[in-house]
Amino acid sequence: MEALKKALEARSKKVNKVEITKANKDSMDVHAQLEEIAAAGYENLSKEDSAYFLKCFGLFDKGEDFMLRVRVPVGQLTNKQALCIGEVAQKYANDYIDITTRMQIVLRYIKIENIANVLQELKVAGLTTFQTGADNTRNTVADPLDGLAYDSIVETKPIVDRLEKRFIENPEWVSTLPRKFNTGILGSLSNSCNIFGHDCCFVLAQKDGEFGFNIFLGARVGVQAKDANLFVKADEVPVFYEALLTVFKKYGYRDNRNKNRLHFLLQDVGVDAVIEAVKKEADISFSEAGITMVQSQNIALGSNKVLLKDGTFAYKLIVPSGIFSGTDMIEAANTAKTFGSGNIRLTYDQNLYIINVPKENLDMIKDSKLIKKYAQYHNLYFQDMIACAGTNTCSFGVIPNKPDAIEMAHFLNSEIPLKNAVIRMNWSACPKGCGVHGIADVGFEGCKAKDDEGNRVDGVHIFLGGKITRVAKEARLLHKTLPITEAKHHVKYLLKTYASMKQRAETFEAFEERYLGANYSYQALGFYTKINYILQDKLGLDINFELEKDPKTYGKEEFELFDFGLRLFKLLTGEKRYEAVENFQIVKTDMRKIKRDEVTKLNPKVPEKLSEVIYNMTHQDKRERAQVFSELLVALKEV
Repeated sequence: MEALKKALEARSKKVNKVEITKANKDSMDVHAQLEEIAAAGYENLSKEDSAYFLKCFGLFDKGEDFMLRVRVPVGQLTNKQALCIGEVAQKYANDYIDITTRMQIVLRYIKIENIANVLQELKVAGLTTFQTGADNTRNTVADPLDGLAYDSIVETKPIVDRLEKRFIENPEWVSTLPRKFNTGILGSLSNSCNIFGHDCCFVLAQKDGEFGFNIFLGARVGVQAKDANLFVKADEVPVFYEALLTVFKKYGYRDNRNKNRLHFLLQDVGVDAVIEAVKKEADISFSEAGITMVQSQNIALGSNKVLLKDGTFAYKLIVPSGIFSGTDMIEAANTAKTFGSGNIRLTYDQNLYIINVPKENLDMIKDSKLIKKYAQYHNLYFQDMIACAGTNTCSFGVIPNKPDAIEMAHFLNSEIPLKNAVIRMNWSACPKGCGVHGIADVGFEGCKAKDDEGNRVDGVHIFLGGKITRVAKEARLLHKTLPITEAKHHVKYLLKTYASMKQRAETFEAFEERYLGANYSYQALGFYTKINYILQDKLGLDINFELEKDPKTYGKEEFELFDFGLRLFKLLTGEKRYEAVENFQIVKTDMRKIKRDEVTKLNPKVPEKLSEVIYNMTHQDKRERAQVFSELLVALKEV
């Protein structure tokens, strides 16, 4: 406890403005006045209610109307709740719905005078909007097929129901934390909810033959959760969770809001100190961690139907970028009632399942109006795609994002329509990373870039190689600040390599680990996509520079630079740069001397700047060669 006290004292010289706001008013008082606030109109809305307190109940002021987050614990909607959400969206929210990565619902365009009516109608259906924003415990995520799928070992919904009852509408916990707190609980073997990406992660584990959860703590954008070396049984989850929240509420920082998440407390005092405080608060020692049992990605990889334990099926509806409508939610509820149990499961990747569909109903559900409408999105580029809100609905957004994600998915499907493959592409409209781009196979972070004419355009940073299976791993930067119109071609060339070299039914995540990451530096991969973009899409040359199946460059940038240069020289001129090269050393018999424009002389279609780049990659004097790919990428901007 001493380390926690000292850390808090060091960070208690001041408190942020939000904490001052929270101290001057009780959030529950604002909730009690929602009808009066709605009746008073937008012009009478107080600044502190708009900026903070309404967010505690899911209401976000967007200037002329409100966004509303609807809490859907572990993504499970009854038929009645799905119908209610659809009807509310039709009546009050321009018929618009977003399905989010927290497996809940966002409604938009709600007028202030309709707030009370919306909340009341949702409440009648058993839905709440409490603690979906601000300094609260956000919606808990889990396996969307929790309790249903063959790999579902521990059903988590009953556990989460206990947590919801204890915390969500309890005034003791509304707006009392230093910062938001995300929770995930996975009782299945497959990681279908980015389980290592939350403040508190309950991860399926086995200890001495008993199933429970290993604890991982402190994830944030760009950082995966840390192993807390702790095992909790299912019936211990509530007491552990309350103790953890109590410790965070008591010792969490309240100064710099950008550094008030649990991650920063753990960073300062260490995981062990926090766990010791949690044990003392709970008055339970708990056990050391067991065997983490997460084995794979989603059990339903690449498929729109999944056989369940009871012999029925879950049918997946692909919703591009999570953009849905009230009308379609009603249709989904009716379709679920006609062909399944009537209930719906929302997914972490912004899609939904119609569950408990008997085998004899599968052909009929495929011919239903709703399934036919969304059939065009059933391909690998939409199947596992995630995109957060962009400039159209989010003040932080840098690019439109959702439309960009949809456009690129259509482009890639037309260019490389792969079968028996899986790729996860995640889009974040800004550095906040709500689209969890950092754990994607290919991730995109919105930015502004410049096109060839120097115009400021929508762009992205491209990330590669995120992992969400047994060991979570953040993706690495492949390209910085590319116009989106160019970025799609870079991804295209990565996927061409995937298509030509993947093993049977190999996921991109496995392919990246087995081939790309094992054989090439990320700098080399960035150069590879850039040079192909220049050769084919800018210069219109019918030339494809390919990665080798079994390269001998060992991921060393020095060797890759020289090897790529030699192969480009041969590819563009038809001639060898040197008579012989062994182990990346020039055999000095018949040394060939060239000038910077040699490639252009031999092939006039090649610009002199590109010829100069190849010259610098293959210079006979090793000391004169380009040392890193980054300097070549700068030079290639002039081609």
